Amino acid sequence: MSSASRDVRRLTGLSTEAADPRYATVDRMPVAELAAAMNDADAGVPAAVARALPQIVPAIEGAAERMKAGGRLIYTGAGTPGRIGVLDASECPPTFNTAPGQVQAIIAGGPDAIVTSKEGAEDDPLAGAAAMDDAEVGPQDTVIGIAASGRTPYVIGAVRRARERGALTVGLSSNADTELSAAAEHAVEVLVGPELISGSTRLKAGTAQKLVLNMFSTITMVQLGKTYGNLMVDVRPTNAKLRERAVRIVTAITGADRDEAVRTLEDSGYEVKLAALRIAANIDAHAASARLEKTGGRLRAAIEEAS
Repeated sequence: MSSASRDVRRLTGLSTEAADPRYATVDRMPVAELAAAMNDADAGVPAAVARALPQIVPAIEGAAERMKAGGRLIYTGAGTPGRIGVLDASECPPTFNTAPGQVQAIIAGGPDAIVTSKEGAEDDPLAGAAAMDDAEVGPQDTVIGIAASGRTPYVIGAVRRARERGALTVGLSSNADTELSAAAEHAVEVLVGPELISGSTRLKAGTAQKLVLNMFSTITMVQLGKTYGNLMVDVRPTNAKLRERAVRIVTAITGADRDEAVRTLEDSGYEVKLAALRIAANIDAHAASARLEKTGGRLRAAIEEAS
C-alpha cells in the first residue's frame, strides 16, 4: 500500500473527519435553525473537556513545576491550532505580566502564517523539529503540540524533538490513540466528535483547544503566584481600563480608599503587588520589594508575613 493510500485510510477513520448525518441539510436550513444547530453542537464541547480532565490535570501539574523552576510554556501547531496557540500566548503578558518568551507559540510556516494560510507547512516534520532546536527547548520547558487530527507531521516532529531535548511534552488532539498522543509524554484527547461542517476543525475542536490552553496558561500562572484569590495582581496596566482595574484590585485587597490606592500605585510604577503590600503592611517600597522577592512574588504570603 502506498503512503498516500495509508494517509487516506488514516484520515477516513478520524472522528474529526467524519460527516455527521444530523447536519446533512445545513445548506437548506434557515439562519435561525442553523444557528441553533451550531449552538447545540458547541454545547457538548465543555463536557468533552471535562471527560479529558484526568489527562489534563497531571500535564498542568508538570508544566507548573517546570515553570516554577524557570521554564517556559511553548505551544506549537499548524493552521488553526497554531493560531489558537498564538492567541493564548499573546494574552499572557498583559494579563499576568509574564516575561518575554515565558509563554510563547510557534506556528508552522512562521509568523506570516498567523494571517496568511500556509497549510503545506504542516507536512514537514523536520521543520517542526528544527523549530524546537531554534527555540533551544530544554528540560525545564513544557511543549504542547496541538493538532485536531493528532497526525500533523510538523507537530509530531516538534513534539518528538522537544521530548528528545528533555522537555515535558503534551499532545492535544480531538481523536483517540493518535500518533501525536504516542509521541508525547502526556496525551490529552478531547473527543468532540464530527464537526457541523465535516472536517472543519476550527469549530468544536478549535473551541476545545482554546478551553484547554486557557486551563494551562491560567492555572500555571495561579500556581506561580500571579493572582491574589481571583484578582489579577500581576496585570500590566497599559491603558486606562487596566489602570482602573489596578485601582479596584488594590482597594479590594487593602480596604484603602481610592485616593490612597491611586497615590500608592503611581508611586509604585503601577505595580499592583507592590502597591497593595505597601498599604497592607504599612511599609515603604524598598521593604515591600524585598518581601515580595523573599516570597517568590506571592502577594498573599507577603501580606501574611506582615501580620
